[in-house]
Amino acid sequence: MRRVFPAPASCRRALGLVPALLPVAAVAAALALAGCGYALVGRGNALPPDIRKVYIKPIENRTGHQRVDQAVTLAIGDEMVKRQRFTLTTTREGADAELSGAVVGFGATPVTFDQAGRATAYELSLTASMVFKRISDDKVIWQNASYNFRQNFPLTASNAFVDLEYSAIDQAAKAFAQTLVSDLLEGF
Repeated sequence: MRRVFPAPASCRRALGLVPALLPVAAVAAALALAGCGYALVGRGNALPPDIRKVYIKPIENRTGHQRVDQAVTLAIGDEMVKRQRFTLTTTREGADAELSGAVVGFGATPVTFDQAGRATAYELSLTASMVFKRISDDKVIWQNASYNFRQNFPLTASNAFVDLEYSAIDQAAKAFAQTLVSDLLEGF
């Protein structure tokens, strides 16, 4: 037979305070977590606040693929506008900063195959040298001489026999622009 001993009076008084302290503890925990620095990915901004108007210099094409420079330039502009952080200008005059660069590599490598040996997915890679600088003093704010992006591009039965180079370039440029603008804004 087990005997249960009553808790001393001091313990009973302390345990009686626990329900009253729960709201205070919850508020303290919420305040502590709010200061931890968590933020949504792609919503940060490590750029100087005076950079509002951006000129995107047409991206150079140093690859053998036609149209890759145009697709990347358009995709970067679209992504910057979507983020609602910048206003794009058509000339360098009146802009706070300039984004310039060159696509130095583009490729599509088959990565998976069907039983007949036909490619069912490609890995697209796009490499660029990019510079983001303030126009007033030509100070480089962000730069990456070898910005590399890779993405898998699946082939389906409906598109397996069509020339997919333009579609692949557009898809790679869009995904490249999303990661580039995120990295630019977050300072990576």
